[in-house]
Amino acid sequence: MIRVQSEPFDAGTETNLFLSRNANSGGVATFIGQVRDFQDQDSGSSKTISALELEHYPGMTEKELERIAAEAHTRWPLNDILVIHRYGRMDLGEAIVLVCAAATHRGDAFSACEFVMDWLKTQAPFWKREHSNTDSSWVDAKKSDDTRAERWNKND
Repeated sequence: MIRVQSEPFDAGTETNLFLSRNANSGGVATFIGQVRDFQDQDSGSSKTISALELEHYPGMTEKELERIAAEAHTRWPLNDILVIHRYGRMDLGEAIVLVCAAATHRGDAFSACEFVMDWLKTQAPFWKREHSNTDSSWVDAKKSDDTRAERWNKND
């Protein structure tokens, strides 16, 4: 199941609903991403991030998330997968994304959850704008995200 929404979600409630419909799965892995003051600590900047704003391309975003989830299903024997991703303005500490993966074995659930997040960060059409105490600016893609995602490329 894929949901892209502006409304906040309760990660505990969503995880419990996911667990209840996957009671026969041996392993469930979850990841919750939340807004943080992600200013590069080594930059020497005194800028404090107060909020994050995400924009997306409706229809295209959902389609890409569905594609990523489908790819996870082809790589691991999953019982179920859930991706909830928010857009709009979010304050520090608010949940941005929830990924849950259920499988017979924990390793498959862990790998699928990590794969979905790595590809989501690099492939899904979201644009981030950080708001600080002094201004707002668009967030550039990170090389480290690309590096993490590249490890999932198949060489077959």
